[in-house]
Amino acid sequence: MQKNNQTFMRRALELAKRGAGRVSPNPMVGCVIVKDGRIIGEGWHEKCGGLHAERNALKNCTADPAGADLYVTLEPCCHWGRTPPCTDAILERKIGRVFVGCLDPNQLVAGKGAQILRDAGIPVETGVCEDECRRLNEVFLHYITHKTPFVVLKYAMTLDGKTAARTGDSRWVTGEAARAHVHETRNRLAGIMVGVGTVLADDPLLTCRMEGGRNPVRIICDSHARTPLDSGIVRTAREVPTILAVTEQNERTAALAAAGIGILLCEADAQGHVRLTDLMAQLGARQIDSILLEGGSSLAFSALEAGIVRKVQAYIAPKLIGGADAKTPVGGAGFAKMADARTLQNLTVTPLGEDFLLEGDLPCSPASSKK
Repeated sequence: MQKNNQTFMRRALELAKRGAGRVSPNPMVGCVIVKDGRIIGEGWHEKCGGLHAERNALKNCTADPAGADLYVTLEPCCHWGRTPPCTDAILERKIGRVFVGCLDPNQLVAGKGAQILRDAGIPVETGVCEDECRRLNEVFLHYITHKTPFVVLKYAMTLDGKTAARTGDSRWVTGEAARAHVHETRNRLAGIMVGVGTVLADDPLLTCRMEGGRNPVRIICDSHARTPLDSGIVRTAREVPTILAVTEQNERTAALAAAGIGILLCEADAQGHVRLTDLMAQLGARQIDSILLEGGSSLAFSALEAGIVRKVQAYIAPKLIGGADAKTPVGGAGFAKMADARTLQNLTVTPLGEDFLLEGDLPCSPASSKK
């Protein structure tokens, strides 16, 4: 029976993934309804503001769901938001049992949804494929708990740790499969962030170039508004939402705002740069729940030092290019002692063509809560 429960929950997980890039800042949720050992209804949360997974699955049922088992990756909601409570729908359709992947840490739910169903006489089992369900919604679980974006530090480098040749040439470090994976991540996360140095050096567009993809909100850390008015970022600002994080307002910020750039005034740190913890708090208040941090090396170190990075994605190409002055992914001042190094947890390695993606988690640190 336990194996069957896991099979149906994993199907619900597959369905949930279809909401990637479309439900932010809501979680990705999938639901499967099973009667007499046969799936009679499936659904997932398709877009923010749309029906939740449970209501979609009930709507799609091919038989009466009374007495059926319902498998859902996240605890059913029990409050009114953009849509009615899913617990009401489960009770109305007389579902027999409910299996939940993981509980919802949202204070409006947080075990209350499961308890409402139990109080109504419906058996509820939680923790089915819990680790997989939590991993699926790591962004949501962080955002709903901390109210700040889940930050993924991403870079591509050669096997000897270089992101470009000594001449600055970086096309391409990795192959097509790795680059396609990056665009999948851009589609999935709500924002993409770089420092002004990257804008000045590369003039990137920072868009998602996959079929049917969604462009993330572009966030430029530019303390003194040095972003050129003729840059690709500015020229496309009316097409792709773009935010410039600055520490002061002046004629430059006024001109950039007139071109369609959103100006976000932030606190300055001791070096006069944007204080990243303040920026994260302001972006979280704007419901930007996740950010892909793509460079440059100084911003990468500042983010690690500030404790805002939750995950690292290192794309590694089997190439050796050398160069004492060639760029590396993380620059800045660096930590003074090896004991201060940030250590990744839960490492995974994924082959992508000839390249490899190494991913790992970074736990929240006290520094990330300081202003």
